[in-house]
Amino acid sequence: MPRKPRPTLWVGPIAFAAVMIAVAGLFNVLTGLTAIATDDVYVTGSRTLLVLDVTAWGWVHLVTGVLLLATGVMTLAGRLWARLAALALVVLNLLTQLVLLPATPYASMVTIALEVVVVWAILVHGEELENL
Repeated sequence: MPRKPRPTLWVGPIAFAAVMIAVAGLFNVLTGLTAIATDDVYVTGSRTLLVLDVTAWGWVHLVTGVLLLATGVMTLAGRLWARLAALALVVLNLLTQLVLLPATPYASMVTIALEVVVVWAILVHGEELENL
């Protein structure tokens, strides 16, 4: 029976990426539930008042959050399909965070920065979790 290769030091960053996917999913679930519960948001500018119905974005965040949470757990388990799904979902979540950037700049910037690190870790060293 062939022996599994020993894990390298990159297992830590990949495990971190998987946990961050799950955490981003949890944050999206919370954001989605909050947006669904809060029907309208009022944004004021220098001379304007903008009224937004964020319920649709709440549902998008809730669904992507649940998918990210499940994918993060399965990525941590070393599943190839989960890594591929994680890449697609993280890129989708990056796009939703770009849309929300004007409404929640700090949270969106932190999420975008962490997800860029996650994409890098999965693309470059994703197979390391299979060796555990």
